[in-house]
Amino acid sequence: MVDVQHWLSALPPGVVYLIVAGVIGVESMGVPLPGEIVLVSSALLAATGVVEPEWVASAAAFGAIVGDSVGYAVGRRGGRPLLARLGRRFPKHLGPAQLARAEQSFARHGVWAVFFGRFVALLRILAGPLAGALHVPYRRFLLANAAGGLVWAFGTTYLLYSVGKAAEHWLKDISWAGLVLAVLAGLGSTWWLRRRAHRVTSTDRAPGVEVASDGQSAAVASDVDPVPAGNEH
Repeated sequence: MVDVQHWLSALPPGVVYLIVAGVIGVESMGVPLPGEIVLVSSALLAATGVVEPEWVASAAAFGAIVGDSVGYAVGRRGGRPLLARLGRRFPKHLGPAQLARAEQSFARHGVWAVFFGRFVALLRILAGPLAGALHVPYRRFLLANAAGGLVWAFGTTYLLYSVGKAAEHWLKDISWAGLVLAVLAGLGSTWWLRRRAHRVTSTDRAPGVEVASDGQSAAVASDVDPVPAGNEH
């Protein structure tokens, strides 16, 4: 993360904002990229005055909301075959086991999986395409997507910015200590949300959800429209 921050610090602010929006947006479409690392690094840069925190947060929120919406549209059009292809291309991140966990989270929690998924790497990547493939109603998806994206982007950015400014004031002669303090505070700030979000991705079987022999969920929650057989695309 320090290397990413150092690399970003050499770029003009406008380019940093575009990178934040782009990386987070592409990640939200279903491609494994280090979106959270880019956001944290940019938020710490904002504490040093290199970039503005409101623009970092806005770029992150924009990328998250638009990226998830594009992922939703692609998933709705491509259906489960698309998710299977993504799994073959990125087996470590989006393999059958990860897809089964994400799908079961939707079966248990519906659109809340989209909101809390913003704080979990697995669902942050899969939420959009999976919601589209499962025909989650778009209005519900967009509401949860926008809420999660805004809370994640602005919450992470401003917390790290505030802690970084405090660290710079009190520890300006010990720069590495300020960085460590900011990172630890950032991790601690999301503890509750991550704990809650990991419950969303729990592998416990939900009532009324059957798991097929290949490890994928065979049912979805009541707020997810069922996909008729042979009509996935």
